Amino acid sequence: MRISIDNFHNDPMFRRIECAVAELLSKGNVVAPVDVIVGMGLLRPEHLDSWRRGRVSFLERVINCNLTCLSRLLRILRFHAHDLNLRPSSTVYNRYGKGPKRRLRFSKTGDAGLEVVYATHFVWPGKRPFNSVRDQRPASVTGPS
Repeated sequence: MRISIDNFHNDPMFRRIECAVAELLSKGNVVAPVDVIVGMGLLRPEHLDSWRRGRVSFLERVINCNLTCLSRLLRILRFHAHDLNLRPSSTVYNRYGKGPKRRLRFSKTGDAGLEVVYATHFVWPGKRPFNSVRDQRPASVTGPS
């Protein structure tokens, strides 16, 4: 079954993605795919740090799931971010530490489209902290006192 905007809520992976996104939005206004992957337990923080320091040639090498699962996760994340009215924002990932600041690769192939998907963060555009659309309730109408 191909994941679409109409059926992504029914995917077994959706609940885990939703929880990881909610956790990130409770702490800030930005959701990065790498942070969601860490939040879901598919990437250890020390492996992420090694990749950011240039010790790992591409991020997919240290993510603990297959590429089909990872592709599905990224697609569901994009649809969920759209539902939450988060705005996509392109980001550049450069190597941390001393030495030349070279761009980091997410995938083995280095496919430009896939690299953009990994590097796109989703930002809450509001000035106040994020509140889920599901959390917002209409103001109750009070009756006569």
